[in-house]
Amino acid sequence: MNPTATLTDTALAAATAVARLVPATTPLTAVPARPGTGPAPTATAVVASFVGSPSADLVLVAEEAVAGALLAGAEGGAPLALADALRPALEGACAVLGAGVLDSARTEPAGTAVADDALLFALERDGVAQAWFALRVRAEPSAVVQVPGVPAQRASMHVLYDVEMTLTAELGRTRLPVRQVLELTPGAVLELDRAAGSPADIMVNGRLVARGEVVVVDEDYGIRITEIVAGEQGTL
Repeated sequence: MNPTATLTDTALAAATAVARLVPATTPLTAVPARPGTGPAPTATAVVASFVGSPSADLVLVAEEAVAGALLAGAEGGAPLALADALRPALEGACAVLGAGVLDSARTEPAGTAVADDALLFALERDGVAQAWFALRVRAEPSAVVQVPGVPAQRASMHVLYDVEMTLTAELGRTRLPVRQVLELTPGAVLELDRAAGSPADIMVNGRLVARGEVVVVDEDYGIRITEIVAGEQGTL
């Protein structure tokens, strides 16, 4: 498959992941944008940069599509910020792109956020665009120099060695409807899916890479690594 076809297929897979994770009231389907179509220049776009191999700029215009979800629990508390509500969808696109780090999201007008050379996709319902997703790759994987004697995957990571990544220690998870999330108050207790004393998961960009036990280091919390997770899920 030629590089252009690979990039197009990857972008469509990323757009499909976004469509699945956008908190719209009805399911959305990602399709390549038709010529001459796109978001209104004044529409609010959520923009984030992905640093990886390849690196890319991601743009999601979906304020109207998620308006109902944002306001669903407004009576019980403040509605979610648009960038916070759409970040899981952007993270879903990054999972398709591969290893890397997603920067914090910001909002700006779609007219300036969607670059002319970006791949644009409509997120449709019944053939009508409800939202838009744009992906602009900034570094082609083929641009990475192969290091003699080093596997291609490891060589491609050399460009990332000085990039700082955020590691997150996760004690457990639970799932709640948006309504209950917006109704949370100080003092509320959430039951997690992890027994007391179980090791904490150590995540990088949403991927499990290790497990460890919680310790205290100079009055700060720390994690003592007890296990490195091998295999696809634990591979950076």
